[in-house]
Amino acid sequence: MRFIIRTIAAAVALWVAIQFIDGIDVNAPTNSARYWGVLLLVALIFGVINAIVKPIVKALGCAIIVLTLGLFLLVINAGMLLLTSWIAGELDIPFHVDNFYPAAFWGAIIVSVVSWLLGLFIPDND
Repeated sequence: MRFIIRTIAAAVALWVAIQFIDGIDVNAPTNSARYWGVLLLVALIFGVINAIVKPIVKALGCAIIVLTLGLFLLVINAGMLLLTSWIAGELDIPFHVDNFYPAAFWGAIIVSVVSWLLGLFIPDND
């Protein structure tokens, strides 16, 4: 159940990024069932990428992360959003991020902040 709630929270975070950032698009009729289905699918892909690829990239870039006092994590997050866009394109899912800067960079910041805020309201069941 917690996985489903987190996926929905990620979909909402992506929706917020789409509303504020030009260059992040879902090519489906706005607020239709297909639109929200695409957002849920992209949130799922984004979650899988963050669970599998991101830890590897963070481990390989550990020295740069420390050297930049953590600012390189913003670049990694933007890269994960671009990778999500590429995978969605390969799977014919109508989600696209135009470029690294400003679309992916600022989109990743918005997704991270909104996900963190929504995560405050999701119980942890520890």
